[in-house]
Amino acid sequence: MKNENTDFIIGRHPAVMALKSDQEINKVFIQSGLKADAISQIVKLAKERHLVVSNVPKNKLDLMTDRQNHQGVVLAVAAYQYATIDDLFDNAAKHGEDPFFLILDELEDPHNLGSIMRTADAAGVHGIIIPRRRAVGLTSVVAKTSTGAIEHVPVARVTNLVQTAKELQERGVWLFGTDMKGKDYRTWDAHGAVALVIGNEGKGISSLLKKTCDEMLTIPMVGHVQSLNASVAASLLIYQGFNSRHPLK
Repeated sequence: MKNENTDFIIGRHPAVMALKSDQEINKVFIQSGLKADAISQIVKLAKERHLVVSNVPKNKLDLMTDRQNHQGVVLAVAAYQYATIDDLFDNAAKHGEDPFFLILDELEDPHNLGSIMRTADAAGVHGIIIPRRRAVGLTSVVAKTSTGAIEHVPVARVTNLVQTAKELQERGVWLFGTDMKGKDYRTWDAHGAVALVIGNEGKGISSLLKKTCDEMLTIPMVGHVQSLNASVAASLLIYQGFNSRHPLK
């Protein structure tokens, strides 16, 4: 695991999830004057971990979070930990399943990443791979949007996605990209070791990474808008992967 820069966890539910996890937390900030029952679980969990709890005015939390909706709770945390590719394979092995990974090609919106992590956790994805440059990383906004999934889905950050994709293929993983000219995603059989590649919000998958993919998938659309939000498209594809791997009895 690799550590990055310090950050904040914002909001009540993300704070509870972080306090229940192994995430290293430096300090807990609670807005002065909040009703005790609204934050009782957070205070209890913080005390169990022997953490310092500071009651501070709302304007201090507003400044700390750049005026995001913090719900009166902010955790100052040690750096989010990024996994290695081996960690992702180990996570699949721990569950006794063939690997099911996501590769996110230069995703820029932290809300999209957080939403994708939430779906990935729900559908049993074993890990996410993102590039080190020109892409959003694990930030407080991602953590809040993920509603706690950030604590359960390992994320590897790599220097070169194409090289990593080839490494996955050498380790038996089949790569599926997304493209308007691909096969209908509803026919996708995600059995075996697979990685689903999701492109940038505007540009899609880079040409080199697209050439590396073993097969392309498309989401058919009959309406007037011929594109979907990246996290919505990812969710549809992830759940088709889930459906094929866990069919109804």
